[in-house]
Amino acid sequence: MANWIDPSIGLSGEIVELIPLDKKHFTELEALSKDKRIWEFYTFDGTDFTAFSKVFNAAFIERDKGTQLPFAIFHKQLNKLIGSTRFLDIQPQHKKLEIVSTWLHPDHWATVVNLECKLLLLTYCFETLGAVRIQLKTDENNMRSRKAIEKIGGQFEGILRNDMIRDNQTRRNSAYFSIIQEEWNEKKKRLIELYLAKKNV
Repeated sequence: MANWIDPSIGLSGEIVELIPLDKKHFTELEALSKDKRIWEFYTFDGTDFTAFSKVFNAAFIERDKGTQLPFAIFHKQLNKLIGSTRFLDIQPQHKKLEIVSTWLHPDHWATVVNLECKLLLLTYCFETLGAVRIQLKTDENNMRSRKAIEKIGGQFEGILRNDMIRDNQTRRNSAYFSIIQEEWNEKKKRLIELYLAKKNV
């Protein structure tokens, strides 16, 4: 990852800043995680301290391996953390990665925050890294997330059956989406339009 992505990068917008996840963020993020609505479609229950701790700590192990890069989402005006996101399945040789595990406290759902996060991440991927493919996925039943991904320009590619196994041992089908390099300029224009419209509401 060091040859392609700088693990110390931070991405700053007008509303939020994406800062490299640090162990000092645990207490603040764990306190935010107690709303069960956040985790309805995740493979684990983040309201459970042990489950949240396991996923949080695993992020640093995977970061050191070069397969993930986790961020904390910092709200500039509120001066506090409001969630997290990450790059996953980083493949420098194929110039592709996945944007996943974006979670926000419900106070920030349906606001400009997610649009700005995705604009920052996608712009970095395509215009700094020169990525050729960015993948996004969600539970097939998570219609709110599926609509949000389509809204930012993700093209639906299909359902992978039995794609993941949840902590409760049930099986999850995942809806997969992508944005590719050839279409980024057009997708970016639309994303900026949506961002400005939402920001000015």
